[in-house]
Amino acid sequence: MKIAVIGGDGTGPEVTREALKVLESVSKLENFEYTTTEFPFGGDHYLKTGEILPANAAETLRAFDAIFLGAVGHPDVKPGVLEKGLLLELRFQLDQYINLRPVKLYPGVETPLAGKGPKDIDFVVVRENTEDMYAGVGGFLKKNTPDEVATQTAIYTRKGCERVIRWAFEYTRKRNNPKGKRLTLVAKTNVLTFGHDLVWRTWQDIAKDYPDVEADYNHVDACCMWMVKNPEYYDVIVTTNMFGDIITDLGAMIQGGMGVAAGGNINPDQGGTSMYEPMGGSAPKYTGQNVINPIAAISAMGMLLEHSGQPEAGARVLRAIELVTGTKMKGQAAGKMGYSTTEVGDLVCEALTAV
Repeated sequence: MKIAVIGGDGTGPEVTREALKVLESVSKLENFEYTTTEFPFGGDHYLKTGEILPANAAETLRAFDAIFLGAVGHPDVKPGVLEKGLLLELRFQLDQYINLRPVKLYPGVETPLAGKGPKDIDFVVVRENTEDMYAGVGGFLKKNTPDEVATQTAIYTRKGCERVIRWAFEYTRKRNNPKGKRLTLVAKTNVLTFGHDLVWRTWQDIAKDYPDVEADYNHVDACCMWMVKNPEYYDVIVTTNMFGDIITDLGAMIQGGMGVAAGGNINPDQGGTSMYEPMGGSAPKYTGQNVINPIAAISAMGMLLEHSGQPEAGARVLRAIELVTGTKMKGQAAGKMGYSTTEVGDLVCEALTAV
């Protein structure tokens, strides 16, 4: 397995080191080989060179089986520059059309939802990742005048809708929830009557091919309500790019916060290159203090393994995380874990031999 590593900004390199430490340990236990190649992309690289990504970056990264990203976000770089120029650029150029976000409450991790526990919060959001409002179609008329007009156009294609919905049905079938296989489409068909009509018609067509999966539907506002009130209802959610961006952050909060949430930007096609990352951001105020939580990064490494040909290793990493959060850590907030960043990584490595 060939893995490209982008440590990125702030505490990104710190949590990346712990994820790589766990990768080394689990590779020995599960007997597989890998190589890593580090790339300097991020805020510091941009400030030094004036470029976010070299012109051939996507082509270079396409030669790898997977990319592991620590974090992007630099206090001296205007918000949006790195997010659009690095994250979105790679998602689009590498056609990572699946954004996969497990919403899983680990043992020992607190949720703000009263009376809910790990058995209640365990679902997955499949977000379309290359269309919708993020396609960048739009512009200004009479900018910086009292008559200014701004447009931002959402793009939906039959191909884009079909491939993410079909992948979500396949994933729901493979996940095989013992409580019942249910895939919930989240959209806004009563108001977004063009783009989401295409989504809805595509959904209805594809659902016929999966009679063993319950095809469910929520408006996005109702989904936000039910995620808080009855998260145990959900198995797998499939949704559009913008709505997915919103509800996955809600999901991160109910699973205990950004410090434990991980995600994958996946190109599942043959030869596709996918990118995995923790969701917590670069947290620059904690840089170099060895207090940031690496659990999200380690979870992201588990996802990388699961979807890159080492599912047993990925499952083992997940079990080790659950052992550590459930029996060792005092909390998940930076500086309140009861252990340093490196110590949490060590604990997960030790737990790998016990699970």
